[in-house]
Amino acid sequence: MDKSAAREAAFIRRKAAHRPDAATAGYLSEVLAGYRGVPLAGYMPMRTEIDPLPAMAEAAAHGPVGVPIIMARATPLRFRLWEPDCALIEGAFGARIPESGDWMVPQILIVPLVAFTRAGGRLGYGGGFYDRTLEQLRAAQPTMAIGFAYAAQEDPDLPLEPTDQPLDLIVTEQGIITP
Repeated sequence: MDKSAAREAAFIRRKAAHRPDAATAGYLSEVLAGYRGVPLAGYMPMRTEIDPLPAMAEAAAHGPVGVPIIMARATPLRFRLWEPDCALIEGAFGARIPESGDWMVPQILIVPLVAFTRAGGRLGYGGGFYDRTLEQLRAAQPTMAIGFAYAAQEDPDLPLEPTDQPLDLIVTEQGIITP
């Protein structure tokens, strides 16, 4: 299966699993509680992505939390400090981003997924932003990548490439998977 077909199938599974009003970040909160104060970055959920904001808000009470900013195509992401009630504006690709704030460098990155494997493989949207970013961060310091997704997004047969950065942990609404 090629990546576009895998993405199409994964989007269908994710849409069917999406529960926008459900409390789905409990296991993510549990994981992050073990890293209080460690700089981390999450993401502002779009469309049918699982929502990390409750866990990010808890983490922000103990240390710096950022969200990704797309600077340009084919470049690594940068991260701006985020707090639960900060003013947001629309960024690239419709993602909500803080209107202003300082830049930060995360040591933990909560990564949105289109699909994942139990071995830590990740299928994203195809822009390579997270792969470039993780490669850059990991070259400078130890950086943990936590994939956050619905359990239904698991796919054992993803078409992965050598440039795909692996996930260190996968968290779903149903539990924690250690590759």
